[in-house]
Amino acid sequence: MKAPAFWFRPRKRPGLKARLLTPLGALYARAIRQRLAQGEGWRAPVPVICVGNINAGGTGKTPTVLAVISRLHARNKEPVILSRGHGGALGGPVEVDPRNHTAADVGDEPLLAAAFGPTWISRDRAAGARALLAAAQEEDSDEVDCIVMDDGLQNPDLIKDISIVVVDAVKGFGNGRCIPAGPLREPVKAGMARADLLLSIGPQSAQERFVAEWGSDITVPHLRGQLEPLKTGMEWKGAKLLAFAGIGHPGKFFATLRSLGATLARCEALEDHQPLSPALMTRLEHEASVLGAQLVTTEKDAVRLPPDFRRKVLTLPVRLIVEDWGPFDAALARVGLD
Repeated sequence: MKAPAFWFRPRKRPGLKARLLTPLGALYARAIRQRLAQGEGWRAPVPVICVGNINAGGTGKTPTVLAVISRLHARNKEPVILSRGHGGALGGPVEVDPRNHTAADVGDEPLLAAAFGPTWISRDRAAGARALLAAAQEEDSDEVDCIVMDDGLQNPDLIKDISIVVVDAVKGFGNGRCIPAGPLREPVKAGMARADLLLSIGPQSAQERFVAEWGSDITVPHLRGQLEPLKTGMEWKGAKLLAFAGIGHPGKFFATLRSLGATLARCEALEDHQPLSPALMTRLEHEASVLGAQLVTTEKDAVRLPPDFRRKVLTLPVRLIVEDWGPFDAALARVGLD
């Protein structure tokens, strides 16, 4: 589902639709609050780092998870990624095996993450944590130093030791209202109360606007980061492309390609996690051929490509660059991961 435009109006001028839907948003927020109040979940014997959000939809959680994993590896730690497996048929707990699993089995984000470190999926986060720890013990493998949980800020099943709220600096917290009146899963104040860090992702201009709008609501250390294309040796300048993306904000992907000097003959914005069926890909391949363009997509979309198209589509990978990891490193030290 595409987020309605009124979700991102200024919070002081939310418009009639948001005002009319605010009572339903209050009910949604209450349901989340009641769920979180059901009692503490299971505490794992290793630290749990949650990368979550207050907004519904894409804010940059997956690139953040990969950046956190890289940061932990640089400290000689052995993290394991735990995901719900959104979009996959398997409920878990199960370890993601890229050789045997597809995105239809485990979801696209876990399949992508598995290239960077051991990854498990489980609808029940606590059961997933127990399973991955038991598997490591049975295999007598390297000790699991910590669990990095992709999403789950509003899930009480597993106690978190570090919670990072990720927000898109361009979109911010929208109109500040909860679904369906706005883009939030819970009020900003409630989310901040359970967070240890806030990470806003976007260019400097967007970061400045975000702080001007939301700075007074930020009650935890604030990290700033930006997604930058990974250098792969591909010469994007002058390339004629048909770009498609099924991510939270496809326009960002298209804008990145343009910033690299590519010529976009056409852009196809798909739904987040939309299946890339052979019929869809055949249509896009035909359109690209007519336009004399090369197909290109994101890393997350690439893992959903039908096998016959994996060699036909270029991928533009991006990585999260954080200005100052100091507050995150301090949080690691606090939980014994220094």
